[in-house]
Amino acid sequence: MKQVCIKTGDGSHTLFVPELKESYHSTNGAITESMHVFIEAGLNSVSKKEIHLLEIGLGTGLNALLTFRASEKENVFIDYTGIDLYPIDPDICEILNYPEILGEAYEDVFQQMHECEWGIPVKLSDHFTICKLKRDITKEGLQGNFDLVYFDAFSPAAQPEMWTETVLTKIYDCMNRSGVFVTYSSKGSVRRTLQNLGMRVERLPGPEGKREMIRAVKI
Repeated sequence: MKQVCIKTGDGSHTLFVPELKESYHSTNGAITESMHVFIEAGLNSVSKKEIHLLEIGLGTGLNALLTFRASEKENVFIDYTGIDLYPIDPDICEILNYPEILGEAYEDVFQQMHECEWGIPVKLSDHFTICKLKRDITKEGLQGNFDLVYFDAFSPAAQPEMWTETVLTKIYDCMNRSGVFVTYSSKGSVRRTLQNLGMRVERLPGPEGKREMIRAVKI
């Protein structure tokens, strides 16, 4: 899929995919959205000093970079698994301006995230290990014991196969009890599926430009 780098409302970059007519992040602000949905509503709601985290839709690596930053600031160890069937072109990674905005200290880490080998855990600091998996979770199983899930696939309209009961059940089955699931979506069918799986579902205020988002906890 062709990817075009664009600047969002807060000055940070995202990628637009003409084929899907979708961007990887909100055009109102990529960093702003990721902080609101995944860090503030997700990571900050998990009270552990060691967190096993699964991201569906590794994409540009923005969520991973923000999580790395948080792990350093909060002295929390994070074992990060990022799944993406269609990794972005390494040449595009070089023009994304997240380190420029977050601080030059994160430039090397961001580069390592994109250059490190797929399929094996890579230690990026004493607080952060990442394992990138190129996997089709609509057809393959998932393994793990996750405390937190970032669900950041393209929208249900653009990528409906990622939002099915089958896929969400796979994720539910590899979550620990009291594990947290967060996504930018607030679609009613997604909420109902999560509830039927046995999760306590909340509708939280969404990031700028979006009224609501979902956070769910495995009971």
